[in-house]
Amino acid sequence: MGKAQGSGALAIASRALAAAVGGYLLASVLPVPFAALWPMARVDAALAAMEASFAVYTAAVMWAFAARSAAVAWAGLAIALACAALAAWAVL
Repeated sequence: MGKAQGSGALAIASRALAAAVGGYLLASVLPVPFAALWPMARVDAALAAMEASFAVYTAAVMWAFAARSAAVAWAGLAIALACAALAAWAVL
């Protein structure tokens, strides 16, 4: 009984950490290529990309808790972060 509760709590803690850390990193990196590529003034593109990052963070949190397991949540966020970092590196 204690083991099942402990592993459940650990899974929830891992998902919460994935949502907080992975979501923050993804929401911080993803606006960079958007701001560079959107066809508008640089200031407007940067503001629009930063506003869109709130939706990205929300989606990352929902993904972390909707994924089949904590490992899948971590993997999905890591893949999305790697793609966003590659895109940010490509436009800079």
